Amino acid sequence: MRETLFNWLGQTLHGKRCLDLFAGSGALGFEAASRGAEQVLMVENNRVVYRSLQANAGKFGLGNVALRCEDGLKFARQDHGVFDVIFLDPPFKSDYLPQLLPLLENILTHDGKVYLESGTAFEPDAAWRVVRRANAGAVHYQLLEREPA
Repeated sequence: MRETLFNWLGQTLHGKRCLDLFAGSGALGFEAASRGAEQVLMVENNRVVYRSLQANAGKFGLGNVALRCEDGLKFARQDHGVFDVIFLDPPFKSDYLPQLLPLLENILTHDGKVYLESGTAFEPDAAWRVVRRANAGAVHYQLLEREPA
């Protein structure tokens, strides 16, 4: 899935600001950082996982990665600037996606993309256009962009 995602986004993210909300293992954020993203901000609420992310960021020596130990939904409600790419992989049993997408409209650049994963098929509201969509087993993933106003 990760290979497909980065094929969808292009092989380089040079100069892009990326947000990895609900970072978990950090695979998407670290991959974006290694592909030339200007900045990757990874947000993870679980303190044990957050400390693991800190350790891995140090091992990889990635100066373009910043970490925050905070709830992803709470983070999205605050002003942290804008991002070109936002990765969303919230807990599959949560109801976060319908709550998050309206919040992301304010922190996504006008031509930005949102990648999301879910445990069931998810249909975004009319404010979003599905650019690409696929599934692998029980994981559904898609790339979204905002509909023009």
